[in-house]
Amino acid sequence: MDEQAPDYDLAVIGGGPAGLAGAAAAAREGLSVVLLDAGPRLGGQFYRHRPGEEPARLKALRRGLASGVEVLLEHRVWSVERRPPGFAVHCLAGTRDERPVAVGARALLIATGAHDLALPFPGWDLPGVMTAGGAQALLKGGVLAGRRIVVAGTGPFLLPVAASLARAGARVAGVFEAGPLRAPALALLRRPGRLAEAAEYGRSLLEHRIPYRGRRAVIAARGGDRLTHVTVARVDAAWRPAGGFVEIECDALAVGYGFVPQLELAVQLGCRLGPGPAVAVDAGRRTSVPGVYAAGETTGVGGADLAEVEGRVAGRAAAADLGRGPRPDPGLSRLADRLTAFARSLRDAYPVRDGWRAWLAGDTLVCRCEEVPYSRVREALALGATDARSVKLLARPGMGWCQGRMCGYAVACLSGEDPALVTPSRPVAQPIRLGALASGDAERP
Repeated sequence: MDEQAPDYDLAVIGGGPAGLAGAAAAAREGLSVVLLDAGPRLGGQFYRHRPGEEPARLKALRRGLASGVEVLLEHRVWSVERRPPGFAVHCLAGTRDERPVAVGARALLIATGAHDLALPFPGWDLPGVMTAGGAQALLKGGVLAGRRIVVAGTGPFLLPVAASLARAGARVAGVFEAGPLRAPALALLRRPGRLAEAAEYGRSLLEHRIPYRGRRAVIAARGGDRLTHVTVARVDAAWRPAGGFVEIECDALAVGYGFVPQLELAVQLGCRLGPGPAVAVDAGRRTSVPGVYAAGETTGVGGADLAEVEGRVAGRAAAADLGRGPRPDPGLSRLADRLTAFARSLRDAYPVRDGWRAWLAGDTLVCRCEEVPYSRVREALALGATDARSVKLLARPGMGWCQGRMCGYAVACLSGEDPALVTPSRPVAQPIRLGALASGDAERP
C-alpha cells in the first residue's frame, strides 16, 4: 500500500451517531468514504438494537449512507498509522475467525465513542453487578439484567436506565444518586427540551413507584455465588459514608459514574488531548494532526445530539480540506457550540468525588482482570510507587484483558494522580492474536 494511492478519501472509525453523520456529510460532498465499525449492526452503543427494531433516528442516519459510503461491519480497528500519502487503518475482520485487513485513506475521522466509568467497591466483582451502560446494552438486546434491580452512581444516565428497566418489567428497588438532586437544575434550564425529558423520567419513576434518593451511594455488594443485597449509605459532599446504612435485597445492580472517551487511536497518531481527557479539536473538529478529525464522545462526552452535529461538522470540514466541500456552515457551528456548552455544564453538575476511596476494604479488588486487591496497591505505594504506571509495574493492575479500561481511573486516583491527565497509551487498541499480528495485513484491492 506504500506505493498505491489510498483506497478512500476518508475512513470513518465508529458507526454511532457521530460516525454516521460524518460519513454521510462527507459523501454528500463527493468524497469516497469507508465506515468501519466493530459491531454487527450500525448505531453504536446509543442506537444499539435487535434485528428488525431499528430506531427511527438511526434509519434516517443510515439513509444518508445510500451513496458514496462503503460500510464494513465487524471490523475491529486495532491500530492506525500515518502512511503517506494518507493513513493505514489496521482491522480485524469477522468474528470467531478474524482476519487482519488494512484500509488506506487520505484522511481519518475518529468517532470511537466512550465506555462506562467504573469505581471499585466491596463486592463489585459479584455476578449480577454491572455498569449502567451494560444493563442498558443487555436490555437493548432483549435481555433483562435481573428481576429486582438497584440503579446507583451519579449522572443523568441513571434515569433513562431505571425508566427503561421498569418499562421492561423489572422491579427497580431504587435509584441512588451520590450527588445532590438539585445539581443539574441550572444546566437543564439552558435547554427546555431536556427539562421536559427529565420531567418525563420523573413521571416514569413515580408511575413505577421507584424511590429516587440524592446523597446516597451503594458502598458494598453482598452475596455468595451471586449478588443478593447491596449496602446503601448516606454520603457527605465528598462521598464519604455518613450513616443511614440500609441493606436492600436485589439480584442485579446497575452502577455508573459517567463515561470515559476512547482515545487509544487518537493517542497512537499523536493527537493533542485537552481536559477530560478528550481529543482537542478546532471549530471544524480537526485534531492537531493534519488529516485527522474527531467527533462525538472522543472530544468530550455530550450525548447523541451533540455527537451527530459534530460528525456533520467534521465530515464537511474533511471534504473542504480535500478540495471538495463548501464553506463552513455558521449555523451548524453555533448549534454545536450551544450543545457543547450544555454538555459541559451537565458534566460539571455531576463530578466524581474522592470520598469513594473510603468505601474500599483491603481485600476489595481494584483490578478484576488481574485480581489485584486494594492492599496490594497500597503495598506498591509503600514501596515507592508514585504514579499509576509504577503501581502497574509493581502490582499488575491494568495488565489484564481490558488493559485498564475498568480500573485505570481508580488506579490513577489511588496513586495520587489526576485521572484526567493520565493518557491511555496503547499501541494495540483491541485484543489481537499473536498469529494474526505476525501474519500481517491482507491489503484491500
